[in-house]
Amino acid sequence: MFLAMNRFKVALGKEDDFINIWKNRDSYLEGVPGFVSFNLLRGETNEDHTLFSSHATWESRQAFEDWTKSEAFRNAHKNAGSAKDIYNGHPKLELFDAVI
Repeated sequence: MFLAMNRFKVALGKEDDFINIWKNRDSYLEGVPGFVSFNLLRGETNEDHTLFSSHATWESRQAFEDWTKSEAFRNAHKNAGSAKDIYNGHPKLELFDAVI
C-alpha cells in the first residue's frame, strides 16, 4: 500500500470555498488502475489558516506514479491554480510506503 497526501493551509474564512472546490471537482480517479480510496481531512485552525489534507491510497507507489503521468491526472489538475486566494502558500506533498 502507498499513501499520497497533500497538506493545504487554507486562509481563514475560505474553508467552505475550499471544501466546495473538492466536492464539485471531478478527480478522474475512479477506474484508474491501482487507486484504492480518497479522503479530504480537516485539521486544526490556528491564527492564520486551517489545515486540510488530501489523502489518497494506492495499491503501490508505481500505480501512483503512473497516475501522475496520465491524462486523468492532467484533467484533474487543470484548474488547480484558479483559486490561489484561498491558500496560505503552496500545498506540501507527502508520500508514504506502508511498512506494516
